[in-house]
Amino acid sequence: MDNSPLIIEILATAFGLAYVILAAKKIIWCWLMGIIGSALSIYLFWVYSKLYAEAILSFYYVLTGVIGWIQWNKPQEDKPFIKVDFKAHVLFIVIATVLSLGFYQIVTNVFTDAARPMLDSFTTVFSFMATWITIKKWLSSWIYWIVIDAVTAVMYWSRDLNIYAGLMVLYTVLAVYGYLEWRKSNPKSVSLSELLISSGK
Repeated sequence: MDNSPLIIEILATAFGLAYVILAAKKIIWCWLMGIIGSALSIYLFWVYSKLYAEAILSFYYVLTGVIGWIQWNKPQEDKPFIKVDFKAHVLFIVIATVLSLGFYQIVTNVFTDAARPMLDSFTTVFSFMATWITIKKWLSSWIYWIVIDAVTAVMYWSRDLNIYAGLMVLYTVLAVYGYLEWRKSNPKSVSLSELLISSGK
């Protein structure tokens, strides 16, 4: 019996836990842990579970891990944690929903044997965007992670990825911890217009 998928799942889980804990503590090494864990997950999702969108998401995590490391490693550009307004959240959710529906169409047409394509597409796209706002130090990124991790746990369980499902449950708890830790940093309140102006610079 080939135990390699189980071994990869356990290793990816360990590195994933290290990522969340270190990110909550605002320690830059979180990005390296995330890169390693995501690289291991790519094979597992693509070959074993047929969750292609999740495999693509893991590849994205590798790339954003590199970006996150670079961004957090620039003390001269060290930006404060921020708290965005309601309009920014509405824009975020609308964009993520539209992209999720578009990604669903791509997944179902390209990968005919995809499992849970709608749920997979939504968790993937929202995770894409939540990762980016984590890099940008949005306090609310942890709120999105709480929802994403809880939903993803159900999806993994349905595909017999029980260790990953358990990991997502733990991630949900750690996301609450991360939110409380970042909130201690007295995040700066930022409006949607200020976000758009800063992104255009």
